[in-house]
Amino acid sequence: MPPETASAPAQDVIHNIGYRNYSGARLGRSYARRSLFSQSLRGAYGLGRSAKSKVLPMILFGVMCLPAAIMVAVAVSAKLSKLPVEYTRYAIIMQVVIGLFLAAQAPQSVSRDLRFRTVPLYFSRPIERVDYVTAKFAAMFSALFVLTATPLLILYVGALLAKLDFADQTTGFAQGLVSVALLSLLFAGIGLVVAALTPRRGFGVAAVIAVLTISYGVVTTIQSIALQRDSVDAIGWMGLFSPITLVDGVQTAFLSASSAFPEGHGPGTAAGFVYLLVLLAVIAGSYGLLMRRYRKVGL
Repeated sequence: MPPETASAPAQDVIHNIGYRNYSGARLGRSYARRSLFSQSLRGAYGLGRSAKSKVLPMILFGVMCLPAAIMVAVAVSAKLSKLPVEYTRYAIIMQVVIGLFLAAQAPQSVSRDLRFRTVPLYFSRPIERVDYVTAKFAAMFSALFVLTATPLLILYVGALLAKLDFADQTTGFAQGLVSVALLSLLFAGIGLVVAALTPRRGFGVAAVIAVLTISYGVVTTIQSIALQRDSVDAIGWMGLFSPITLVDGVQTAFLSASSAFPEGHGPGTAAGFVYLLVLLAVIAGSYGLLMRRYRKVGL
């Protein structure tokens, strides 16, 4: 074949793909922290996730609100002079639902990041451990507060529709909000600490349920024994050793709530300060333990 008829070799071509420096806004740590908070809060209710992930939290939310709606209907139709249950008592009565929600969503919030080793990816961005822990803690608190405060809002609106005393209902509603805020902070801290101990979501769920259930069962059993032996003082002090009874003691002492302790033997004002200090110490200690846990993760 003559040289002039041979195929010419392909020539290399350099393409200018136009690399340019990023010139947009650099949103920094605060934006990353808000985004992580928003994503974690939405995830607690399955928003932005698969339909299967929405089923359990939405069912629990509905179960939490249904008794309040029924009470409102009864109060309005029967023209009751007061609501069937106090605002401060509602969360105590529905503690099983709150515990199940926490057990399901706390591991979902933190255990998945540990299991799939995504925590180092968070820390490779302009976000630090304190931002991660604060966002997760705030998101779990907010999710629990929505779960526990919404039924109180239903009760309050229903009480006003039933034309109950506005001042009394507003005071009771405010006391109930303070109570569930403290409960949400306490449960969020305990649930996240327990869930962050294992990357396995199933283990985290079981551990959270065990901590809440066993502590409450032991405390109530000992309180019943103390009542039978006329050890009234022991009934009040034993409430320090379970999350739900700890909240019950604080609201009994400071929020004019009726105690769920055996025969109503809740703490007085003096013992109530001990309850409050212990509750705040547990919340602060939970945050500190989370910070310590994430010093050892991923880097």
